[in-house]
Amino acid sequence: MTTSTGSPSGTDRDQAPGRELESEFEHSPVPETHRKSLLTVSAVWFGFPMILTNAIPGGLVVALLGFWQGVAAILVANAIMFVYVSLLSYRAGQTGKSFALQATETFGTLGYAIASGFLATVVVGWFAFNTGATGASLNQAFGWNETLVVLVAGTAFIAVTYVGIKALSWLGAVAAPLFIVAVVVAIVVAASTADFSQVTSYAGVGGGAMTFGVAVTSIMATFADSGTMTADFTRWSRNGREAVLATVTAFPVASLVAQLSGGILVAAGAIANASAVGGDFTPILTGEDNVVLNAFVVVFVLINLGSVCTHCLYNGALGWSHLTRSTMRLLTLVLGVLGVVVALAGAWHHFVSWLAFLGVLVPPLGAVLIADQVLLRSRLAGRAESPVRVTAFLAWAIGAGAAVIVHYSADFLSDAVVGLVVGLVAYLVIENVRTPTRA
Repeated sequence: MTTSTGSPSGTDRDQAPGRELESEFEHSPVPETHRKSLLTVSAVWFGFPMILTNAIPGGLVVALLGFWQGVAAILVANAIMFVYVSLLSYRAGQTGKSFALQATETFGTLGYAIASGFLATVVVGWFAFNTGATGASLNQAFGWNETLVVLVAGTAFIAVTYVGIKALSWLGAVAAPLFIVAVVVAIVVAASTADFSQVTSYAGVGGGAMTFGVAVTSIMATFADSGTMTADFTRWSRNGREAVLATVTAFPVASLVAQLSGGILVAAGAIANASAVGGDFTPILTGEDNVVLNAFVVVFVLINLGSVCTHCLYNGALGWSHLTRSTMRLLTLVLGVLGVVVALAGAWHHFVSWLAFLGVLVPPLGAVLIADQVLLRSRLAGRAESPVRVTAFLAWAIGAGAAVIVHYSADFLSDAVVGLVVGLVAYLVIENVRTPTRA
């Protein structure tokens, strides 16, 4: 395995004069000569969480907990995500290594396939979910053929991802401002019937349908997977500091904008049946018989959901390309087609199940990476390669086990936070007991 940020090898040598598409460095660190500006990397991350499917859980927790408690859950979750993703991003900016390369060091040259393959598969599931949601949204809004929309949109999302990291930055630079415009328009349209003066006094539907801990997990789980795989994006940063700054644009900035937008519209009474649909504000925009507004909604849905689809597919393709010793672009085509097929089968309907699944299993994995790659990074240089690092898997299992117990027995706590903390502490304890004198 290459451990420096020097010249790439293998399939990464496809960067040559006259080539239209640059290398994605699937199998080696991004060399310093190919690093991107802070603006470019920020555009990649900034345009990712500021999406409609992030406004939905923001509105949901406000609907079930009330405005202030819902906002508190959103703020707590985003603060944790900021620390969590920033630590992983800092390491990626320092080394130029992707999530798969980070996982190889922590879980072993063979063991990484479990960690990397797991997350690379989960994000393809999110690609399928959001591609399906694109078809469903336009079908509900305008009666368009859902199958046809999924096929056309899915093909477009695959094409954008195929171009690589540069296309993600272009799309993010458009998607984020477009989301802000859409929210402003939704507020203006809703103001005629909703009462925004009562937002802060909104008490929610109550009934104990959601605890504060579950709310924090729900917010974290929306980006726990790609947040853990942040290195795939921030490895392009020129250094660790710029990687963290790029992360800040996503967590908390973009994420808060999306989630609070959904929460405010719910608290104003602008969204019907908010306890079920959360902060989905597209019906507000399509309720008007206005050709211009309807055209805007179509563009908004395609670009906004296209942003999350392309980012997730990029994560999945990059991870699986390293696992199969292939190229990101080939896996983009293979996994993209598979994701579209899954979307047509209706996978997007299982949103809540995905959140619960991610909330338990993903944060402890990221915690082990943080403990190994950041807190104990001084040990990496002198550590011999190992096919499977049992200590990493043991700590991941302990963290996930603690999260499962909380999930079923103590739902007033956040299983995502408990799993993260327990996984991190478990790894630190196991490693220090095992090698207490190593520098």
